[in-house]
This record gives sequence, structure tokens and C-alpha cells, in this order.
Amino acid sequence: MTGNRDVENRLNKRTALARHFLFSQLPPEGLERLLALAVERRFSDGQIIFQKGEPGSSMMLVLEGQVRITTCTPDGREIIFNMIGPGDIFGEIALIDGKERSANATADGECVLLTIRRRDFIPLLKQVIERHPDVAIQLLDVLCRKLRDTSEIVEAVGLLSIPVRLARVVIKMAESIGVKAPEGWRIDLKLSQRELGNLIGATRESVNKQLRAWEVDGLVALGQKRIVILQEKALKKIAASAF
Repeated sequence: MTGNRDVENRLNKRTALARHFLFSQLPPEGLERLLALAVERRFSDGQIIFQKGEPGSSMMLVLEGQVRITTCTPDGREIIFNMIGPGDIFGEIALIDGKERSANATADGECVLLTIRRRDFIPLLKQVIERHPDVAIQLLDVLCRKLRDTSEIVEAVGLLSIPVRLARVVIKMAESIGVKAPEGWRIDLKLSQRELGNLIGATRESVNKQLRAWEVDGLVALGQKRIVILQEKALKKIAASAF
């Protein structure tokens, strides 16, 4: 029985890595070697995974739990950049350039991470490129797409309305940590409304006003540290809007 769980666990790791932009171009044997070099690490709630300014020596795949990506303003306020859930990867650019971390990463609850170290990845990548030269061009292509995606995110904060930005974050959280309930998708929040506002570049008051408006319209139900999506299609329609 344990053997079956180990096989399933390995398949899940392989699938998560294979769909990521940085590893999607690796041949099967390269992916298997990468998995063999990866190390599982456990973090307790609130434990620091890495801090801004530290050397970028590895990337992580979230197997269980959530990771909070943040930075601090000069006056000491914490700003949340992202919440990383199971199946997602963070810190991956460090595998390429090895430069300093640009943000802090903290365990949000108990976390299990699959860690890939740069010192293992770079020699493997060199060997793969020697055998499959096209991988280098493909890797450049996906890195350029990553840069374009980042530009679009920055543009969205400046151009998209608060309802659109908030709907996209809520939908993403539902897909990452949501639980399917009879009434809809239930999201148990560890973020305050102020922190939600930080994620979309808005004030706590704006987030509260929009959530209350959705509640009046029957799109969501609000509880203590909880959002239940009652009308998923309607919320996704808002998220897909360009305004």
C-alpha cells in the first residue's frame, strides 16, 4: 500500500514539474533526473523559507499548504505579492541567474515543499542542452513569455478595475485552496481584507465594499475569514472582463 502511495506521489511531482514553463521543455530522462535531485522539506506555520536579499540558490514546488510571498515598505508595512498553493512553483528565476531574492517567502500553515537546488539544476541543464540543442531556444522562448506575463500583471494593476482584479484573485484562491461545498466553493481565508487589498493594489475599504456588493447580488456569501462563491460563472465572467 505504501508503495502505491510513493508511486502516486512521484507521479504528482513529475506532472507538476512538467507543466511548469521552466521544465516543460526537458526531455523525459531530464525530468526524471531532476526529480532524483529534488529534496522534500517541511515548514511550520509562520516559518521563514527565504528572505529578500538572500542568495537565490533554489526553487520550490508546493506539495502541501500555502506560501506567502511578501515584501516590506520603508515604513515597515508588509505587502503581499502572491499566495502560492499546491502544485505551484516559486523562486524559479533563481535557478537561472542565482541573484538575490526579490521578496520574502513564509509558510502560511504547515507546508511541504519540493526543493531543487541551483547547483544541481545548472549542470543538468548544460547536459540536456548538449544532447538536445533546441531546448536552449525553447527555454528562451518560455522565459520571454514569463516576462510578458509579468508585464501584463503590472499593467492589470494600473488599468483593470477593482472588481476585475478582486474577482481574479478570488477565483485563483478557489482553484488553489477552495473546497467544494453544496452551496459553492468555500475559501477559508488566512488573509485580512487589508492583505487582499495589497494583492490587488487597492484599499481595505474598497475590497470590503466590493465583497459586500457581491454578497447583495448573490454572487458570494461572506463569513468570518471565509468567502463562499455562490455563482462561479458570474464571478469568472467578471474576472475575464477587460475593464
